[in-house]
Amino acid sequence: MRATVFHGPGDVRLETVPDPRLEDDRSVLVEVQHTAICGSDLHLYYGVHGAPGIHLGHEFVGTVVEAGAEVRRIGVGDQVLVSGVIGCGGCDACHAGDPVRCTGGGVRVFGNGLDLPGGQAELVAVPAADSACRVIPDGVTPEQAVMLTDILPTGWYGARRADITAGDTVAVIGLGPVGTFALQSALLLGAARVIAVDTVPERLDAAELLGAETVDAGAGTVAQVLEATGGRGVDAVIEAVGVDQTITDALYSCRPGGTVSVIGAHLGMEYPFPMGLAFLRDLTFRIGLCPVPSTWSELIPLVAADRIRPDDVITHRMGLSEVTEAYRLFDAREDGVRKILLDPTR
Repeated sequence: MRATVFHGPGDVRLETVPDPRLEDDRSVLVEVQHTAICGSDLHLYYGVHGAPGIHLGHEFVGTVVEAGAEVRRIGVGDQVLVSGVIGCGGCDACHAGDPVRCTGGGVRVFGNGLDLPGGQAELVAVPAADSACRVIPDGVTPEQAVMLTDILPTGWYGARRADITAGDTVAVIGLGPVGTFALQSALLLGAARVIAVDTVPERLDAAELLGAETVDAGAGTVAQVLEATGGRGVDAVIEAVGVDQTITDALYSCRPGGTVSVIGAHLGMEYPFPMGLAFLRDLTFRIGLCPVPSTWSELIPLVAADRIRPDDVITHRMGLSEVTEAYRLFDAREDGVRKILLDPTR
């Protein structure tokens, strides 16, 4: 089969590799119908973490073509979406839909290590299939389902953990697809105002169309957010970038007693946390990896009812054969790119 293979910083290639096999009787093989490039994939693309030989991609949907004898909830022929994060599938946390807190081996992310090859490929072996997979329900298209494998749940998770109440003013820093979904989620959860922060004009324009007020971070985030709130700061900040500066901006933009919810993938082991500021302002700070399956019971009805249109963030549809160019385009933010969907049949 063909799969996207990481060879080093900036070096991603589509190669022919051996077909995957079932890991055990609780796993399935999925023939990929749609897959996508996520902003967090760029951490591997830059060489921040990972090793040469990784098969990339954690956002994918497809059809089950082989199932282990102990798989109960899905079967051959089912069209499924697959959580980008998985656990052992057997512990209490996994049964509750929270693989991030898995006690039977810990959380794993597709396409981030040699032990769990990713979905930017023609076939994927999915362990713990009964907890990792869900049949794509009526009212949800396959393209929408791709967004339910990671980025829409992550945006929703960030908003949920921001303690938003009706009438709040919320800032969202970073308006890639995850930030865009965090913005929409904040509005659904009752925010009266959303201040959307980025530097890319197309992203700011899109946020404005969704009902947000916009701030160009190039002119200084904190000063503009404070000015927009009369010096008070916002009730909550959702940070969707994952770098030191934007996390610091989030903390300084928040009012006393407010909440900062970080969903940007910050993978560094050191960060100069402004402890004094957080202490004196009585801030709540949350950061974490989204437990994707736990969000499906809320998000799938919202998508089916057209309350959120996750496929609206897709700007480019390309063949898997074009994956090298797709990564370059996505990294360069050219041509108004927001989300690239890849077709493994091309």
